[in-house]
Amino acid sequence: MPKQQDQQERLSLRHILQEFEECADLTQREFPEIGAYIVYFSHSVDNLLLINQVLDPLSSLKRKKDLEQLLCESQFVPVTDSKTAVKGILGGGVAIFAADSVHLIDVFGPEARSVTESETESIIAGPHDAFVESATTNISLIRRRIRSSHLKVIHCAVGEVSKTDVYILYMKDIANLDYVKDLEGRIRRIETDAINDGGMLSQYIEDKPTSVFPQFLTTERPDVSSSKLVSGKILVLIDNSPTVISAPASFFEFFSSSDDYYERWVLGTALRLVRYVALLITLMLTALYVAVTSFHYEMIPESMLLTLAESRNRVPFPPVYEALMMEFTIELLREAGARLPTKVGQTIGIVGGIVIGQAAVQAGLTSNILIISVASSAIASFVIPSYLMSASLRVIRFGVIILAGVWGNMGLVFGIAVIVIHLCGLSSLGSSYLIPVAPMRSRDWKDVFIRAPFFALVTRPTQNQTSNPIRQKNRK
Repeated sequence: MPKQQDQQERLSLRHILQEFEECADLTQREFPEIGAYIVYFSHSVDNLLLINQVLDPLSSLKRKKDLEQLLCESQFVPVTDSKTAVKGILGGGVAIFAADSVHLIDVFGPEARSVTESETESIIAGPHDAFVESATTNISLIRRRIRSSHLKVIHCAVGEVSKTDVYILYMKDIANLDYVKDLEGRIRRIETDAINDGGMLSQYIEDKPTSVFPQFLTTERPDVSSSKLVSGKILVLIDNSPTVISAPASFFEFFSSSDDYYERWVLGTALRLVRYVALLITLMLTALYVAVTSFHYEMIPESMLLTLAESRNRVPFPPVYEALMMEFTIELLREAGARLPTKVGQTIGIVGGIVIGQAAVQAGLTSNILIISVASSAIASFVIPSYLMSASLRVIRFGVIILAGVWGNMGLVFGIAVIVIHLCGLSSLGSSYLIPVAPMRSRDWKDVFIRAPFFALVTRPTQNQTSNPIRQKNRK
């Protein structure tokens, strides 16, 4: 009996108000005629639902007996402990305190950004909607595209303070359940104050968090997420974040774009090959310039040798210092353009690059050819669809330039070898990061290095280890 009295005391209105002490945004309202009292956060509720389901029904009651009958309806959930009541109020519910009971009704509906086009993953063809900061809205965007009961959703709460809602999505009978359990276990083991974005979450669950390469693919596009699900991958959605994580991931996925599938297969293949060429340019072009101008003049054609000598005649710095200085300047312009308002940022990026480059050449601080090399490397990095992969390659480029400046072509080869060895040692949910190259899965190459016609894409990627590898059946 004392235990029951203690529980009721902990569920009292006084105790709940003490929990939310000094919360100026808490709304309280009393209905003295029926002995009811409601508590909620006005910014977390839908005003129309609040009026229709709570305020109007309570205002129309005249007797306490009528209140008991109203609270017997299914939308009013009885609460038996204060922890549930506090969590419900924080989650957009209204707590109704009667004489001897507490009920919660969910009227969650805060102000949210409408579904718009993604600014980081823009495409020419295909759908233009993108995820928003509401996880429930994002799940609905996926379910609009996958109308199947086999699409399963697992809910987790991450963050000792924030209690952020995290949802794991997978296709039953397609996704590998071992991957699902592994990913769920990693998420549930996270112990931190708060998780604010998918980029933060991915760093907690990566196989090797110290690597510069992203080990999970992130996207803001519902169409990309849906295609990943039906191919056997697992998605992770975080509330308050428009970023969705796809796992497991491979290095080559970061060079694929949804445009590849919305265009003709020949054009899709050509674009994909262009991205791999851009990978080599952004990693090696400036470093190759440093190696050649520092140690290997014999590699320069005779017709170009005089032009290069005249271009470098007034430059007082060694090629490696010259290259690092210009690469750092490009990064400054890139960062400034990203942080400034859109129109101003574009102006700074274009005008700043032209003015600084021209002034540097006229002042004798750098050569014309290096300006072309650095600009080509910067443009090539923009060709890569994934911003995370592009940023990683830009960081690595500085190391390759230094190695080329110290050991020439040998340093360049050594740097590339170290990168390849490191990539071979990476994994995503225990799956090889370089699949289908290492280990070799030649049948997957038709959707990695090229984009084969749809009739040839019969099987799902082997990396997903799906129990249902057949994607389609060609009928003649």
